[in-house]
Amino acid sequence: MSRESRIPTLVLGGTGYVAGELLRLIAAHPRLELAAAVSDSKPGERLAGAFPHLAPLYPETTFVAADEAERLIASQPVSAVLAAAPHGVSAALIDRLLAAAAAAGTRPRVVDISADYRYPDPDAYAAVYGQPHGAPARLRDFSCALPEHLATLATPHVAHPGCFATAMLLAIVPLLKLGLVEPAFYVSAVTGSTGSGRAPVDGTHHPRRHSDLYAYGALGHRHAPEVISITRGLTGRSAELNFVPHSGPFARGIHATTQARLVQPMSSGELRAALAAFYTGQPFVRVLADPPRLKDVVASNYAHLSATSNGSTVAVMSVIDNLTKGAAGGAVQWLNRMFGWEVSTGLTAPAPGWT
Repeated sequence: MSRESRIPTLVLGGTGYVAGELLRLIAAHPRLELAAAVSDSKPGERLAGAFPHLAPLYPETTFVAADEAERLIASQPVSAVLAAAPHGVSAALIDRLLAAAAAAGTRPRVVDISADYRYPDPDAYAAVYGQPHGAPARLRDFSCALPEHLATLATPHVAHPGCFATAMLLAIVPLLKLGLVEPAFYVSAVTGSTGSGRAPVDGTHHPRRHSDLYAYGALGHRHAPEVISITRGLTGRSAELNFVPHSGPFARGIHATTQARLVQPMSSGELRAALAAFYTGQPFVRVLADPPRLKDVVASNYAHLSATSNGSTVAVMSVIDNLTKGAAGGAVQWLNRMFGWEVSTGLTAPAPGWT
């Protein structure tokens, strides 16, 4: 395919882990081409300096400032924007770029991976993040869901759910939509250290995290109200979510166990069959007979689920890669849908396995 037929793509928040994963995926995508990686902290510096593993893909490419991104988006008739800027920064930056595009008559499509456009109500956002929304008038232009859960996109732009939220929604949405369970969920999930971002903090410091496992934010994590909000929008039902996240001694991946009370008795096989039928035609979600393992999905866009029942309670185990399916890969999957391409384009590489 010629370079002229590719969609110029901007990556915002260009030095974080998710941005690095976006850059890796864009390089392998047959319909996308990097137009700019935006970083106000490192303009003019080489991408390879921030991401040495990407040096073969971007040996001389440098980061640009937001002003250059504004010029680029106004100069391209059609473009894609993948926003991995920090929460609280992304909203205003996207608003600025969309205003420049509107003034120039160009048509970008945006997928925001921060939390800034996940809530339809600015007050709900402020209640969770403790600050006003940066561009409340833009919220009506964004939908928030996993690509597997929203058959028709009614807005020009998308907000991708968070990584923990992705792992939970994969289990909760079908259970509620199919009417299999009471609307009260109990989730225990373990995430790798990359989920905390690139800036070193005490909780992700290797000597502390290595060979250890501990809970944090128990029953008060910010992804819980996000999952409730998204679930309500998709199913029309309010649900209770009791979520306990854990820090795991590994870099990538999330393992989540979601439990709920069944409305009527079902066997483990019946539950797995119901989940498999729900995800029919969705190439990245696989329902297994055996409990899923992180190594089978890490560094890929695949999600593996399994379920078991004792007759009255269901436990759904889900595993994803937090940087790929839970962020960058899910965002590229949305772009594939938004531009009318096969949903799996550029995303079919399997997990490497023995990571």
